[in-house]
Amino acid sequence: MGDQKELLKKEFPFLSFVELPGYHIRYGKNRAFTFLRLIGSIPKILTRVKEEGRWLRQFRDQTELDAVISDNRYGLWGKGIYSVFITHQLGLRTSLGSWVDRWAQRLHYRLIERFSICWVPDWERGSGLAGKLSHPPRMPAVPARYIGILTRMEGLAQAEGSWVDLLVLLSGPEPQRTILEKKVLGQLGAFSGKVVLVRGLPGGGGPLEVDLREVEVHDHLPARALNEILLRTKLVVARAGYSTVMDLVRLGKKAILIPTPGQTEQEYLGKYLSDKKIAFCTKQAEFSLANALVEVEKFPFVPVEEERNSLQGAIAALLEKINPSPLSI
Repeated sequence: MGDQKELLKKEFPFLSFVELPGYHIRYGKNRAFTFLRLIGSIPKILTRVKEEGRWLRQFRDQTELDAVISDNRYGLWGKGIYSVFITHQLGLRTSLGSWVDRWAQRLHYRLIERFSICWVPDWERGSGLAGKLSHPPRMPAVPARYIGILTRMEGLAQAEGSWVDLLVLLSGPEPQRTILEKKVLGQLGAFSGKVVLVRGLPGGGGPLEVDLREVEVHDHLPARALNEILLRTKLVVARAGYSTVMDLVRLGKKAILIPTPGQTEQEYLGKYLSDKKIAFCTKQAEFSLANALVEVEKFPFVPVEEERNSLQGAIAALLEKINPSPLSI
């Protein structure tokens, strides 16, 4: 689990954790190599899915298990277990042609349809926040429930402290995280405002290769601390990951999004949000902080009207499924 486990342990120290190997997908140094590695990872992913199923059956035999909520882990379902698959990516986009898209979509749905229900972290209204990713032309055969956006951020109170002119949030897989970090660091020296850099390294990172004494640097920030900085930030530079997008939308923040090269989900999401005027998007290879700041000044950002979050209703329905209330007499 690596950095993800470290992040979760810091955020939820009161929870118990069990080890389950990840898919270990490797990304390339450019878009083409990332594509090749993703395609080459499919057999390994399918093998891991089978191993997840065996692991879950063993885990069920060793502990009391009422239900499973799986965040994009295809193998965590089992007969007699109420299982929830959670994803905003119902519609797949490979950028490899319509035939590959159709094949990947069929495989995707065949795996999802083993679960009891699919929760979609988006709004059901219109095309939602994720467009065709969460609102595909055809839905899976199992029930699908839109649960609203999921974020740890809260925008009810203004944080105390001085304003931050630019917040840079780095995240995602290597080597692309480091590639973007080096690119951004090489340009921050010319920025005159207050800058905060969060490197996205929950397990800690080494020293920066560039000496930027005027930049406040954090390897990682817990949710509460990040929330407070975001509340007093004027502009954010970040990846186009959906979790980050949901955080920014909740707080109504203006952002420059840089999709991870080769991650077709982020590439689609960045373009979709840019077309909707929700965020400004630029490619990593073309990224220039100076040019992006000029473009942002004239970009017609449109505020998002957030719908009521229906996660609590989904959880209530889940609890009712696994522990039905006795009939009143």
